[in-house]
Amino acid sequence: MTSPVQTLSKSLTVNDNPFMKPMEWVSLALLAGLILFVLPATLDAFRLNLVGKYLTYAFVALGLVMCWGYAGILSLGQGVFFGLGGYCMAMYLKLEASSVENTKIQSTPGIPDFMDWNQITELPLMWKPFQSLPLTLILVVAVPVFFAFIIGFAMFTRRVGGTYFAIITQAIAAILTILIVGQQGYTGGINGITDLRTLHGWDIRTDSAKFILYFVNGGLLLGCILAAQYVKKAKLGRILLAMRDKEDRVRFSGYSVAGFKVFAFCLAAGFAAIGGAMFTLQVGFMSPSFVGIVPSIEMVIYAAVGGRLSLFGAVWGTLLVNWAKTTFSESFPELWLFGLGALFIAVVLAFPNGLAGIYRSYVEPRLTRKVKALAPAGGPVPHGTPAE
Repeated sequence: MTSPVQTLSKSLTVNDNPFMKPMEWVSLALLAGLILFVLPATLDAFRLNLVGKYLTYAFVALGLVMCWGYAGILSLGQGVFFGLGGYCMAMYLKLEASSVENTKIQSTPGIPDFMDWNQITELPLMWKPFQSLPLTLILVVAVPVFFAFIIGFAMFTRRVGGTYFAIITQAIAAILTILIVGQQGYTGGINGITDLRTLHGWDIRTDSAKFILYFVNGGLLLGCILAAQYVKKAKLGRILLAMRDKEDRVRFSGYSVAGFKVFAFCLAAGFAAIGGAMFTLQVGFMSPSFVGIVPSIEMVIYAAVGGRLSLFGAVWGTLLVNWAKTTFSESFPELWLFGLGALFIAVVLAFPNGLAGIYRSYVEPRLTRKVKALAPAGGPVPHGTPAE
């Protein structure tokens, strides 16, 4: 069996792989049908909004597939980028809810209430760009990606990787949490940014608004899956895969390994930031509890359970883990953490490639045999089967 590095030169000049194999299109259709049709038709407003919250975490798991699964970069601090995207959106929503009319009882009308409580009399400079919705939408992605670029460039140009990089990202998550909590007058502190009401005059607290935001969330998630699939199938994706397996050989072939690692890390940060912004819109607040070490590790569990090499598996893993978490916490409030840990251990020990590995090992071969049995005698095997 040839390694990705041995076939790298050929794969960069010859690309006969389709954008998606037939079974991948089927997987996309099933996921889209579940998110956009089945769940909205069968769940009440509360449960549907809960699933919408789960889907915001799926953005992070999707980024981890590209960053960890394909580029070999394990980040234990993705909650940082999820939180930054969420805080950027929350800052705009909070400013809109803090109009002079709404805050006329404050000592200083026109600024967020937590600033007034901390005796800040003027809107801080870092908040002023978030008075504009178009600029906010840009900053939601730009701020986390720029932060990821700084971290990635500083680490990867010095060839920091593996366990050391994972520990550093974990430390950054802890530092940012402490910073947010400590700067209460500027960030809302431990309570976060709450009492978010409208988006450009549209009340986001109503059931109808949450219903619409759910579909926006689902559409963005499917769009990010297609974007990640494009990267995966492009020359860049094959270089990332080769770099993960034989980094030195790729470097000796003349490619900038640090540059590709920075790209993968920034891509994962961008996906996480979109998820964070949608979380703020759907749930109605953002707090430092979504930035620290614990949520970041949980996000890695989502990708591990779903399969760190599968884009669709990341989404299914996120839904499964969060559904189990909700079920355990409702039925066994004192034991749900043990149940969640047992689920993760069982999947990793029995099926190290996650749900996607189970599908590839047991389900796909059976489907392939059925397709081959239905094909005309002597006819070609459909593209995308293991017989390729």
